[in-house]
Amino acid sequence: MKYLLRLLTIYFCISIYSCSNGPGNAPATGAKPKLVVGIVVDQMRWDYLYRYSKKYSQNGFKRLLREGYSCQNTHINYLPSFTAPGHTCIYTGSVPAIHGIAGNDWYDIEKGAKVYCVRDTTVVRVGEGKSKGNASPRNLLATTITDELRLGTNYQSKVVSVALKDRSSILPGGHKPNGAYYLDMKSGNFITTSYYMSQVPGWVDSFNAQKLPQKYLAQNWNTLLPINEYTESTPDDEPYERPLHFETKAVFPHNTSELLKHEVTVLDSTPYGNSYTFDFARAAIEGEHLGAGNFTDFLAVSLSSTDIVGHEFGPNSVETEDTYLRLDKDLENFLNYLDQKVGKGNYLVFLTADHGAAHSADYMAEENIPAGSFPMDTTAAHLNDALQQKFGKGEWILSHENMQVYLNHTLMNEKKIKREDVFAFTKDYLMQYKAIANVIDLKNISTTTLQADIKTLIVNGYNEKRSGDFEILYNPGWLEEYDKGTTHGTPYAYDTHIPLVWMGWKIKHAEDHSDIHMTDIAPTLAALLRIQEPSGSVGKVIKGVTDHQQ
Repeated sequence: MKYLLRLLTIYFCISIYSCSNGPGNAPATGAKPKLVVGIVVDQMRWDYLYRYSKKYSQNGFKRLLREGYSCQNTHINYLPSFTAPGHTCIYTGSVPAIHGIAGNDWYDIEKGAKVYCVRDTTVVRVGEGKSKGNASPRNLLATTITDELRLGTNYQSKVVSVALKDRSSILPGGHKPNGAYYLDMKSGNFITTSYYMSQVPGWVDSFNAQKLPQKYLAQNWNTLLPINEYTESTPDDEPYERPLHFETKAVFPHNTSELLKHEVTVLDSTPYGNSYTFDFARAAIEGEHLGAGNFTDFLAVSLSSTDIVGHEFGPNSVETEDTYLRLDKDLENFLNYLDQKVGKGNYLVFLTADHGAAHSADYMAEENIPAGSFPMDTTAAHLNDALQQKFGKGEWILSHENMQVYLNHTLMNEKKIKREDVFAFTKDYLMQYKAIANVIDLKNISTTTLQADIKTLIVNGYNEKRSGDFEILYNPGWLEEYDKGTTHGTPYAYDTHIPLVWMGWKIKHAEDHSDIHMTDIAPTLAALLRIQEPSGSVGKVIKGVTDHQQ
């Protein structure tokens, strides 16, 4: 009898354990996670993890920091610190010198035209009915971690990527995703291109039919909290903030319902763009049954609205603070959804950023801190005039992109002018401006006297076929062509220090203050998933993430 009672007790305990550890409470028992979710917060400075933390909920950013492994000293290790190279670096473990995404745009000397990073005229849009805005990953020269997951499982793993920006979805998705979706700015629909499929799945059509952007914008955008509680920000309506489309002043409330009459594109300039992206991410998990199969699936999510808001209003604005407070709530809701849908311990999530941002130049000047906005467009035109006076008529400067100058080599050959002479003249001309710290000859960088860390960033960012001739290094605080709002792209910490937090499947809580680079993310994922690192990877495995597993 005692033996029978003991068996019944064991059976009862097992039954209770099984019931209490359903999808929302499942322990981490799998050899690999069911789902990996990569979250890239566009233009998120590292300090945003803490700047607004007193107002964050307990289960958004704070949950990541409380439960996860936080790499506190993660930096970008190439230039320029822009969106396209950032997303590419995260997912390739590589740098522009190798993966080829030298900027959001670059100048193609052979074609004599500027190239957009994901522009592809051989494909058409799918899901929206128009042929404009064709895009694909064909300019990407290396594989991504998402490609390697697909290759490593003989395409039995699923990969889906989503963002408002096309480049922020296409580049993380890699060459072989099941789908890469981004926002059509006029209709507010998520679309893709014929590179991936001939028509969008039914679940995408059903999602778009809800017309959520219109519903979000109809609410208007006011502060989540009473505006006097936004003590981490400057007062509303500062002169260095840029109004939203069709608005006359950069102040709350933003009447997005009125702006909606003009265009739906204003969605990306509000925190509702992040909410909408998470809505689509959940729809993708449901529609593609991500995390429900026998192989690890991957969902790449990029949140673009933080970047647009940052550019418009700057890091010290009430709008930026409100955007992060709302993002914190969106993040909490999404993590709760993953708990219930995939199960605690069954998914791995990492959160990082593609770059940071500088303080608004006029704000810094107001505080008597060295800063300013440099008019490079005008300066380049004047420089070309000066080169004509020195070396003869002609278009000496073909373009200036990514804080680089592209010279006309054909003209130099025709006039038998030495490139070294053009560089010497150009450097002397540009160094007269207080904004400029140095002008570096990218063809002869090994002979340049330069601080070692900055030299490494420039070398890693230099692609022989896609980069310019000279790199313009600005002094800290100086922005190119931004007198309102802010921008990024420099080698300085405000642009390169990014958050990186891992949480979920077999990840233990810890803080890591060692030197970590953006290139280390992909090889760390490869080690965790037991797959090959991407083809151009130059990063190292973050041992704290792999060694501190449960």
